[in-house]
Amino acid sequence: MASGRLKKELAEVGKVDQSSGVSARATSDDMRRLKGKINGPESTCYEGGIFEIDISIPKQYPFEPPKMKFITKIWHPNISSQTGAICLDILKDQWSPALTIKTALLSLRALLSSPEPSDPQDAEVAKMYLNDRKKFEKTAKFWTESYAKEADYEAMIKGLEDMGFDRASAKKALEKHDWDESRAVNELLGM
Repeated sequence: MASGRLKKELAEVGKVDQSSGVSARATSDDMRRLKGKINGPESTCYEGGIFEIDISIPKQYPFEPPKMKFITKIWHPNISSQTGAICLDILKDQWSPALTIKTALLSLRALLSSPEPSDPQDAEVAKMYLNDRKKFEKTAKFWTESYAKEADYEAMIKGLEDMGFDRASAKKALEKHDWDESRAVNELLGM
């Protein structure tokens, strides 16, 4: 039952659906390791960011909640700025088998819009949120810009093409070096 439900859920949450702002896909053949993505909600400090979530599906799913944590660094009272651990009741004692991976991701996205500083995962961030909201918003926007903006991969490839490298070699070198332009150029130059 669980694997059939999981396949159905992955088909649903894997669809490109810009309106929901969430998606997930399997990262292994057994479908128990997933990578989720959440688009930062509009009119928040997280707008324009794309946040990756590590999702582990326990064997007892859907009777046990998925284990989720942020891969992308984020400044938020309910998410650890160090480990990505999340404080959200439906991922703990309020989980119900009626909930899905998509509803959990949608709940995380809603949490980005409405932090709960009275039940923090990161006390330092919660203290800033409560005592200096402008500083919190400025810091959260800075972290979003620094960690949650996807690189312009096409511009990187074009830049290497402009240096005289062919497109296929430029793309291959960039991918090999996790889109680090200087390391890619060093490889292309044989350094």
